Amino acid sequence: MSRFWSPFVKDLVPYVPGEQPKLARLVKLNTNENPYGPSPKALEAMRGELSDNLRLYPDPNSDRLKQAVADYYKVTPQQVFVGNGSDEVLAHIFHGLFQHGAPLLFPDISYSFYPVYCGLYGIDFEQVALDEQFQIRIEDYNKPNAGIIFPNPNAPTGCLLPLEAIERLLQANRDSVVVVDEAYIDFGGETAIALVDRYDNLLVTQTLSKSRSLAGLRVGLAVGHPDLIEALERIKNSFNSYPLDRMAIIGAAAAFEDRAYFDETCRKVIDSREALVEQLTARGFEVLPSAANFIFARHPQQDAAELAARLREQGVIVRHFKQARIAQFLRITVGTPEMNQALIDALNG
Repeated sequence: MSRFWSPFVKDLVPYVPGEQPKLARLVKLNTNENPYGPSPKALEAMRGELSDNLRLYPDPNSDRLKQAVADYYKVTPQQVFVGNGSDEVLAHIFHGLFQHGAPLLFPDISYSFYPVYCGLYGIDFEQVALDEQFQIRIEDYNKPNAGIIFPNPNAPTGCLLPLEAIERLLQANRDSVVVVDEAYIDFGGETAIALVDRYDNLLVTQTLSKSRSLAGLRVGLAVGHPDLIEALERIKNSFNSYPLDRMAIIGAAAAFEDRAYFDETCRKVIDSREALVEQLTARGFEVLPSAANFIFARHPQQDAAELAARLREQGVIVRHFKQARIAQFLRITVGTPEMNQALIDALNG
């Protein structure tokens, strides 16, 4: 421990991202990246922005991107917040909306950044157990809280909470903010953004890293009541008043405007997911129902850690979590049909 650290730093337990291997010729199915590239229109827009204008600061409000998001979801720009990936957006949410004394509630099997942010910002939290089928039970959240957050579909399970269940959760928690983290919603779910005009306590976050294939650009967003958005803007402007660069603003806006390409690539991923589930089930795997661009699977006769190691030896990388309840599961990103076949061939080998 450095003697120059602030005291709280020594107690932080940072988030550990999925491996980004340096080796070539690996089939990379471990970080839920989209196997299809970004919208050609987004790439063209970014190439057009590559000019002497990069000497100038970007628009601090990212108005073009906010308008594109608002147009897409039929909300107003005042209901939209944008930041450097959804993780930065989530950081501002934890900092600005969840510090109220009572514990923050989120699932026991969920995005592992949530407890990290609680540690960073000194937020008490309670992890609420998923049921035996790894589903969220909304009645378990009917207790005093400073807020509720969960991914939908959940990660790493891929299980989807229906919109009507989210609405019941909102109705039962009118005095605290409910954040629905929709990083994977476009692969089989219905966005809760449809509910933001009815519930001033609802905030929905999304990312362009998954369904819009822009993980390398780092763009995330939140949609909710203008009062919630104002809190995030106040945090942002006290932390980093120019969060998105010129390339990110114009590229992300163009990605939202290219609906045909978006729909096409999402459909490809969904079709590949269903085919992969069928192939794995035929090989004896138990696969949880997924509405994401990944699947969560275990084999009753094979240890997950050993299986992941054996796949790696054959050039296929998947994600294994050591957490007790899910230690026998593998999270497998849905790739192209060719990538998925490489996984099946490795399992057959």
